[in-house]
Amino acid sequence: MVVNINELPREYTDDPDFQTRIKTLLIGDAAGSEKLYVNIDFVKPGSVSTKYHAHSQQEEFFLIMSGSGILRLNGKEIPVKTGDAVSKPAGKGSAHQFINNTSEVLQILDIGTREKDDIVTYPDEGTLYVKNRKLVFHLGDHIEDWVSEPDQV
Repeated sequence: MVVNINELPREYTDDPDFQTRIKTLLIGDAAGSEKLYVNIDFVKPGSVSTKYHAHSQQEEFFLIMSGSGILRLNGKEIPVKTGDAVSKPAGKGSAHQFINNTSEVLQILDIGTREKDDIVTYPDEGTLYVKNRKLVFHLGDHIEDWVSEPDQV
């Protein structure tokens, strides 16, 4: 299916009037993509693209289409600008987030695999999200001395 990003129906954006900190065009959904999501994210000045997070199975690719900002990746802050591309392989524990620290909108092409069994870790909040079960766990709630071996207590 062919779609034009300038003619997407309103249902393929999460914020058609750009009232919040980020607006996302769901291009892949509009075109009928099943295994990949393809979005364009528009991040307002002074905002972040998403909470700082890492995926267990989802591979992602980002292209800065316009603007500039900071990529927070594994605890480092890396300047990014128009034309920069970032690959974030699955399961590498690569926590990431884009920060728009400028006065212009940061526009990011965001492509990734759709992984129903993905587990997302949010290091800043100490939480873990099990996507297919829609369960959230606090990482501080752990069991001391637990082992997976059936012969051990």
